[in-house]
Amino acid sequence: MDTTEFSEIVWDYYRHHAREMPWREQPTPYNVVVSEFMLQQTQVDRARPKFEAWVSQRPDFASLAAASPEDVLRLWKGLGYNRRALRLHEVAHRVQQEYGGKLPETVEELQTFAGIGPGTAGAIAAYALNQPVVFIETNIRRVFLHHFFADSDSVADKELLPIIAAALDREHPREWYWALMDYGTFLKSQVVNPNRRSKHYTKQAKFEGSHRQLRGLILEQVLQHGSFGVQDGVAGFDQASIARACSELALEGFLEAQEDRFTMRKV
Repeated sequence: MDTTEFSEIVWDYYRHHAREMPWREQPTPYNVVVSEFMLQQTQVDRARPKFEAWVSQRPDFASLAAASPEDVLRLWKGLGYNRRALRLHEVAHRVQQEYGGKLPETVEELQTFAGIGPGTAGAIAAYALNQPVVFIETNIRRVFLHHFFADSDSVADKELLPIIAAALDREHPREWYWALMDYGTFLKSQVVNPNRRSKHYTKQAKFEGSHRQLRGLILEQVLQHGSFGVQDGVAGFDQASIARACSELALEGFLEAQEDRFTMRKV
């Protein structure tokens, strides 16, 4: 298949099935950054109401930078992977302190922010700034694997990127990537996941009973009660695991130790 035929398929799907999303209605740099952090490991349907609640309380970088870590984590509750919330908070602080409240506009500068890798930087540049950048993420990878590597296994992203670049609509990059995302979501429901043929494919670990769940439960206890001690216990987890999780959360900047208890880190 050539890229012209491929583009026609993607655009045709988008014309008839484009999804409505609040961050698409107003693709400001702030809205796009918040949505991209939320969508890194969260489905759109779960992220949409959380995004709307978030921007109603913290509508811009300045108001987010002024929030406490507790406020940020409370707003984030239900999305999981809490590290994303604190990284987003750090982005707001840097934008205010180093860039006068305006998000930088190059992919290179965006990647200097914690929590923004190449894919997220490319998405922000495309969606918020309408730049014709080349980037890859899960849905985009799925689409190109399905159409261009149907009979291949262990396909590396470096093999996909030249084709993504060749197919890119450089006059309408924002809408083109929206179209790819929507078409990729559609494909997920129609075919066996093409991403399994990616060299970079990994299956997400079970959440229930996991160390990730334990970390979330500890943070929830701190937010509810102001502090947490290993001796308080968490149902279903042993003290050694709880102690390890608390130490990790402290090292990563979520918590700080106060004698034999842990409290939320202060900015």
